[in-house]
Amino acid sequence: MTTQSKLAVILHADIVGSTALVHKDERVAHDRIQDAFRRFSEIISSHNGTVHKLRGDALVAEFERVSDAVTTALAFQLENQTENESLTDNIRSEVRVGIALGEVVIADNTVTGPGVVLAQRIEQLAGAGGLCISAAIHEAVPKRLPVEFESLGDQSLKGFDELVRVYSVSERKGAGGPKPGDAADSDKYKSKSPSLVASLPDRPSIAVLPFNNLSGDPDHEYFADGMTEDVITGLSRFRALSVVARNSTFAYKGTSPDIRSVARDLGVRYVLEGSVRRGGERIRVSGQLIDGETGNHLWAERYDRVLEDIFAVQDEITEEIVAAIAPQISDVERERAQRKSLANLDVWGLYQRGLYHAGHVHAMLGQHDVAISKSEEAIALNPNDALARYFLGSALQLRGTQ
Repeated sequence: MTTQSKLAVILHADIVGSTALVHKDERVAHDRIQDAFRRFSEIISSHNGTVHKLRGDALVAEFERVSDAVTTALAFQLENQTENESLTDNIRSEVRVGIALGEVVIADNTVTGPGVVLAQRIEQLAGAGGLCISAAIHEAVPKRLPVEFESLGDQSLKGFDELVRVYSVSERKGAGGPKPGDAADSDKYKSKSPSLVASLPDRPSIAVLPFNNLSGDPDHEYFADGMTEDVITGLSRFRALSVVARNSTFAYKGTSPDIRSVARDLGVRYVLEGSVRRGGERIRVSGQLIDGETGNHLWAERYDRVLEDIFAVQDEITEEIVAAIAPQISDVERERAQRKSLANLDVWGLYQRGLYHAGHVHAMLGQHDVAISKSEEAIALNPNDALARYFLGSALQLRGTQ
């Protein structure tokens, strides 16, 4: 028997009140439960998940990506709600779902471990047709997903010494999420996840993946992790750049994901990946900036240093990487704005277009006017949108210089 231990996103689901359903009509209840889990399994498979255990009134599945697990649960709950509403009796297979990130042990298509137990305990806090997630999952859900969260606070869960923060998840009102009714055709579920909606203003966003430790020495892992955290912190200083939190990107640690999939999953335009290699008293850090949409490399650099003061070297290389990446992204964004038509530009794109033309003799005054108008619209929708206010001030200043 082969076993594998790893960190995974685990979905645990069960039927609410299954015993009571069986008492009403054992045969009908059994058929309804099996049908619900069959449909759920099809949706899981179509969202890149793996069903590890299907027993009686419970289901366990594993996912590589948080977004896949969350959209799977929401898609099924919506379809199952419609299915139950079509029934004329009171034997309905209402399902509750819990999702958690934790360590699991996989052996012969069976998954066990703390991650499974945590998902099960969190699932028990969900109501019929509901979805609950752990704090780690909440942190990793891409902002682009049209979902809403409600904090249930810190919960005391059986088998866990520390309190666990739990959130309930629902589709954002008016988002137009997955549509039910095609359970027999699992391929159709690929287009039924909640729609991906970008928030205004659509500023550039970046995810910094955990730097790989190529030294072959686990003791050097802390240096690679420290580099990653420092780069994230450094990039976060730029107000016009949205940087994905550490908790989200470290879910990819130890993996070799497709960069375009990472970008889609985290809702970013750019991905930074790097590596650390140490040999004796020398260390080499490599980094590369990748366009999340095309997978093309935009920037790459290698830094070789003598490792005298490890923290000084870490700070020095971090500053050089951050100093190189921010202008590079700005240049790419300006080129992106130039390629788009004026009508298709958002507040950020208009701001970049204005910066481009501000550096040329034939500046387009009208573009600043549109940028001002769109910034004001964004502020009207969200008075606390500091970035839109920043763009408004910048556009006014640029127009005043023409």
